[in-house]
Amino acid sequence: MMEEKPLRVLSCGDVEGRITALFNRVNTIQKKSGQFDLLLCVGEFFGTSPEAEAEWEAYKSGAKKAPIHTYVLGATSQETVKYFPSSDGCELAENIVCLGRRGIFTGASGLQIAYVSGREAQQEPAPAHCFTAKDLTSLLTPLVSSSKFKGVDILLTSQWPRGVWQYGNNPEIDTKFCGVSSVANLAEKLKPRYHFAALEGVHYERLPYRNHVVLQENAQHVSRFIALATVNNPAKKKYLYAFNIVPMKCMDAVELVKQPQDVTENPYRKPLKEGKKYKPPPSAVDEEEPVSQFFFDLGQKKQQHHRHQQNQGAGRKRQSEGDGSSQPKQPRKPPQPTGPCWFCLASPEVEKHLVISIGTHCYMAMAKGCLTPDHVLLLPIGHYQSVVDLPSDVVEELENYKSAIRKFHKSCGRRCILFERNYRSQHLQLQVVPVPMERCSTEDIKEAFMVQAQEQQMELMEIPEHTDLKQIAPPGTPYFYVELDTGEKLFYRIKKNFPLQFGREVLASEAVLNIPTRSDWRDCKNSREEEEALTKQVRSDFQPFDFTLDD
Repeated sequence: MMEEKPLRVLSCGDVEGRITALFNRVNTIQKKSGQFDLLLCVGEFFGTSPEAEAEWEAYKSGAKKAPIHTYVLGATSQETVKYFPSSDGCELAENIVCLGRRGIFTGASGLQIAYVSGREAQQEPAPAHCFTAKDLTSLLTPLVSSSKFKGVDILLTSQWPRGVWQYGNNPEIDTKFCGVSSVANLAEKLKPRYHFAALEGVHYERLPYRNHVVLQENAQHVSRFIALATVNNPAKKKYLYAFNIVPMKCMDAVELVKQPQDVTENPYRKPLKEGKKYKPPPSAVDEEEPVSQFFFDLGQKKQQHHRHQQNQGAGRKRQSEGDGSSQPKQPRKPPQPTGPCWFCLASPEVEKHLVISIGTHCYMAMAKGCLTPDHVLLLPIGHYQSVVDLPSDVVEELENYKSAIRKFHKSCGRRCILFERNYRSQHLQLQVVPVPMERCSTEDIKEAFMVQAQEQQMELMEIPEHTDLKQIAPPGTPYFYVELDTGEKLFYRIKKNFPLQFGREVLASEAVLNIPTRSDWRDCKNSREEEEALTKQVRSDFQPFDFTLDD
């Protein structure tokens, strides 16, 4: 199957007439991260003040022009109906199109966007800024009646779906009067991969949710609901959201249904009646070998054990499935390096005195030539090259480590910055560097990464918080990736000649830690005694947060 180029999309909350402010922000983003393909605006696009009217006039007359293909939803109040010449889709100004009351918009790439404008009608006949049950039926029926229908790529609604927060994280808003059931019903049936809404003045990114019942239905893609705040809101809540998307119809089925690790139940489905218990089907996937078996004794037996392991693995035949014999199937070993590897725990090269904590699939170690005294690495025990190569149980434990180390640093008043360079490296190392909160804000750190990348002609791209890296970087893709303490993620696909110390250089720079002389690890080497002392200190500080000690 041909690898489709993902579309780069921006979504925006209520603009309320601040059109120039929005386009200025979009221009800034495009200067930093390159051109986006389209901008989708949900909620109320137009304002009611005389200034907002005058501002719109400049776009309508052609004096000003939108810097990107912009699609907006229809009016959500009586006062703004006048801006829309028709309740059906139409061009409002050059590069600015109103989608209309409801419908499906399919882009040239095959991207399918379903939309419903305005608020749910409370009376008959419905006012021009409202939708009716009939609107929803006429949108749904043609789609859902096809047996090939899997869902839509994007759903845009003005109002929130009622109850979307169920089984998920809660929005920062009183949910008593928030959202309508008709939109929830629509979202459940349309199964959008992304659903955007506004009107509540807050930013809320719900954890991704499933569209299938586990163990009873075949896996389907997950849905992400994202509500966005108002443009230029004084509380600086997020109103723009950037993401990459390959249209569903161009995607490999297996890729499409991959379940991220933080996926939840579907918020719109009624829970199943108790009493019916489903036994999971027998796993077709080999179990990973328990580490204690392949893991050397931390004392002298290292080499013999390692050799013993290799001998054990030699000549082992894969048992055929279902041959009726009761002999247990041999578990699979994590991948082994082909040559010496400094980071495989079972390898003679590993420097054991730097190890802080050991889990079942991952471990934590002091960084050699650490940038700060508590700069550590998170690594898989098996030989995996990057985050995108990890099996799900390894990912899960890595996430547990990330969350534990974030809690640890937060308790000491520090922000946790994680980065990975999957380039000229053979074993995954997730670098974790704490930055004292009083030094700078997350925004400053993000800015430092963006600006310093730009200076080196690199475009760091912001990716949605709950995006699985595998969606953007198939295994084998060289990349650099940063995760900020807010969960925001920055990503750069490495083309060539990437500065190997880039992550360190940014964090050591004046804008962040202001220790520029420590940007190269080779200039920060410690003696073995110093390394042992540092490791011991971090091990003892981290101990209350170390989940591996709970067993």
